[in-house]
Amino acid sequence: MDDLRPFLRRRPDGRCRLMGILNVTPDSFHAASRVDVDGAIERGLVMWSAGADWVDVGGESTRPGAAPIDSVEEAARVVPVIQALRQANPDGLISIDTRRSDVAAAALDAGANMVNDVSGLRDPAMESLVIERGCAVCIMHMQGEPGNMQQNPTYDDVVSEVYESLISTANKLVSKGHDSAMICLDPGIGFGKNLTHNLELLHCRSNSDYSILWGVSRKSMFNQLLGREETDDRLAGTLGVAAHAMLEGVDILRVHDVEAHNDLLTTLATLRPELNS
Repeated sequence: MDDLRPFLRRRPDGRCRLMGILNVTPDSFHAASRVDVDGAIERGLVMWSAGADWVDVGGESTRPGAAPIDSVEEAARVVPVIQALRQANPDGLISIDTRRSDVAAAALDAGANMVNDVSGLRDPAMESLVIERGCAVCIMHMQGEPGNMQQNPTYDDVVSEVYESLISTANKLVSKGHDSAMICLDPGIGFGKNLTHNLELLHCRSNSDYSILWGVSRKSMFNQLLGREETDDRLAGTLGVAAHAMLEGVDILRVHDVEAHNDLLTTLATLRPELNS
């Protein structure tokens, strides 16, 4: 793919781009999303055929309370999948969901196009890697670490604090020569936020010129909001947020259920032609 920049922005008809979640893990919070290497390759291809713009490959669970794994194990999970997906679809867009610069480097070498970093480039070497490779990058906000992030998260003004942090990190990349159109920002719903924080963040899209990504798919906020304890029962709530995201001008949605989201957004684009950019 020669120019990734259009794929970090919503489609011309107003639809959000879709990023399919591909968890090569034994412990991700949504059990139905867990696959081994062979299953991951098949599922990634299905996601593209169902309408995904991106396939996001992750080898470490970052659910609340998750225990970290080392980079050797993480790379061993994701690199073969990325290599196989790239071979099967030379033009497919692939992101690597990792906090570690060495895993990100191996993934980019294997054919990934984007680094999706839930820690917001806390690894000092990650910033250098992104600039050196000129790759797309998603910078996510997280208060704390996965093991402790949901232990009484506190903000004075969650929207201002989250986006000021994200924009500061993005601006630093741009000041060092990275293309601003190759950066997207993720407010990190459920990562060091309670339900009130999450809803405040979902009530507004940042006024920043950077691309915006939301990841809310089947998260625990739907248990708190709707009483849906099982992740299998959270699709309706997730789709409700997806419709809202499109109306808010969000650029990318990171989702488990690509086909359902594609159907929803296509229908909404047909009913609301004024959303066409």
